[in-house]
Amino acid sequence: MVDDKAVSEVRQPYRVQEGERMKVGKVPESVLKRSVLKQIHTKRQEVLLGAGVGEDCAAVKLAEDEVFVVSTDPITGTATDIGTLAFHITMNDLASAGAEPIGVMLTILLPEGSEEQELKRIMGQMEVACAQANVQIMGGHTEVTRAVCQPLVNVCGVGKAKAGKLVSTAGAKPGDDILVSKWIGLEGTSIIAKEKEQELAARYPMDLIKTAQSFDRYLSVLPEAEAAVKSGVNAMHDVTEGGVFGALWELAESSGIGLEIDLKKIPVKQETIEVCEFFGINPYGLISSGCMLMASSDGNTLARELKKNGIHAVVIGKAVDGNDRILLNEEEKRFLEPPKTDELYKVV
Repeated sequence: MVDDKAVSEVRQPYRVQEGERMKVGKVPESVLKRSVLKQIHTKRQEVLLGAGVGEDCAAVKLAEDEVFVVSTDPITGTATDIGTLAFHITMNDLASAGAEPIGVMLTILLPEGSEEQELKRIMGQMEVACAQANVQIMGGHTEVTRAVCQPLVNVCGVGKAKAGKLVSTAGAKPGDDILVSKWIGLEGTSIIAKEKEQELAARYPMDLIKTAQSFDRYLSVLPEAEAAVKSGVNAMHDVTEGGVFGALWELAESSGIGLEIDLKKIPVKQETIEVCEFFGINPYGLISSGCMLMASSDGNTLARELKKNGIHAVVIGKAVDGNDRILLNEEEKRFLEPPKTDELYKVV
């Protein structure tokens, strides 16, 4: 004979009260509705099927002369502002291809013992970033798992571009000017300044540390990508893991070109220099979301156009024939090396 009480207990769905720690496994429907779906407000008319209970896919309608552009990236180096960072790195990838971002699919993995408030915080960061960029959260998956020891967010971004107008990393040609927007090391500086505030405070004034922490306001490269596409650009590559040295190598390798880069022309904030000096790391190998690498047949004109849009950009060198990737520092000359482990991992 089956125990009615046992049957009742089996049939009762697992519910979590706010503030209670969540169990391992797919998050309960009550949490999904309360801390995920209720935070999604930004909508796009192109999205025909979006996030909902039981929905495993999203659907997007495009015009006949448009193409899908898709990118995906995880955030693993930090748990600080993870929702904001995860959003920007994927949107920047889409922007580097000359695409307009439409929506994102999220995978959020939380360690065992996580509280619902942590999930709600991450989703809140994501929705703020989505609203600023007019991007819709279209769906995804949320789970508590023993496989991670800190929150992990993976973002799959969906964008659109006009047919024949895609920009690739492989588009640089000999003779092109090489430019960078804003400054290198912005993302890494912000992360380190937030996670190592007390250590830095032993040497530096809080004003410098707070300024370094605020560099996350520069993380989006959507504005420069849009301006560059309108002005004419042959290649774009956002500077992420491996820093500007890694991005330069990848641009050259993808395009099959050589480089001559003036090290002193690469723009870097003083706060980045101080933070890197404190921890003995190289700013040129530090994760640099917010900085876009561009190749243009007329770099000075492109730099002026970007300046009109309020975006700092400078020409740092040229693409050349051959395979030599040379870094010039006054009379010193050395060769660029393939990307290495990001400098951030030496600190956090």
